Amino acid sequence: MIARLAAIAIIAAPCAPTLAQPMIPLNVGVSFSASDAGLFVAEAKGHFKREGLDVNFIAFDSGARMIAPFASGDLDIGGAGPSAALYNAAARNIDIRIVADKGSTPKGRPITYLLVRRDHVESGRYKGFADLKGMKIANSAPGASANTVLAKLLRRAGLGVDDTERVYMGFPQQAVALQNKAVDAALPLEPSASAAVNSGAAARVAGDDEIYPGHQIATIFYTGAFIRDKPEAARKFMRAYIAGVRDYSDALVDGRLAGDKGEEIVAMLARYTQIKDPAVHRAVSPVHVDPDGKLGVESLREDLSIFAAEGLIEGKVNMDKVIDSSFAEAVVKELGPYKQK
Repeated sequence: MIARLAAIAIIAAPCAPTLAQPMIPLNVGVSFSASDAGLFVAEAKGHFKREGLDVNFIAFDSGARMIAPFASGDLDIGGAGPSAALYNAAARNIDIRIVADKGSTPKGRPITYLLVRRDHVESGRYKGFADLKGMKIANSAPGASANTVLAKLLRRAGLGVDDTERVYMGFPQQAVALQNKAVDAALPLEPSASAAVNSGAAARVAGDDEIYPGHQIATIFYTGAFIRDKPEAARKFMRAYIAGVRDYSDALVDGRLAGDKGEEIVAMLARYTQIKDPAVHRAVSPVHVDPDGKLGVESLREDLSIFAAEGLIEGKVNMDKVIDSSFAEAVVKELGPYKQK
């Protein structure tokens, strides 16, 4: 009998309950825009939870406004455009790393659109880029990455920085400002751009894939403290994030969210972003996010040069310290290069 009980104990031992590992809390800054798709899909599909991460999304209207909480340690991770504020923080030796793609603009896949009030287009006040002269243009924040799109556009039109008036507000507010005629033009991300066009307030003039092709307009950031203090969490976050981006990429058919997978992603975007109408998400051109997390390094350097030319950079920035592709590269080495399912 004793031998029989011992045998039962040995068989049962592997099934004995173990104490669950505590979840690692992480604060992640987001804009709740369509370029956050990889983050939201990773959360909705449970990828973060499976990695033992308890992710808390915190809203910001631009990446520039994330820098102070990064420096104070209130944010671990951010998802937004690389800004003049980020480069200035790097120049002051605040340790922030750009670690993965969150949105870029290959041809045919715009993220930001130049919108002009429909009454200006219909009246002939606006016929081309040069007619932006003297206009009040809404943008997300001083030194935000969308400002480099405007800078490229103005250069093409032969205009300078002082030839337009810039007004700063969040992307959803830009659509409202166009409706109220408080601004003449704007550069919002999707789906705010489509919301403004669908309201009849604005006309879509050009996408940033035309104005600034290959622009690395949105990225994932890590703080240096997060990397140093929680290196395993940093690796796990990247693995979960890239899993979310790959799920998102699997739902794309000819550059559109389609089929059952597409409908699942549309539901997630309607749940997490500030645009709640699924029809809007179906209609827009989905943000391109590299499913291997690969960064457009040349674009990041070009943005820095534009900010510097506008007098927005104070000090010297070592881009080799700011850009850190090692986490995404490690995930791709583990999982293999992306292949659409």
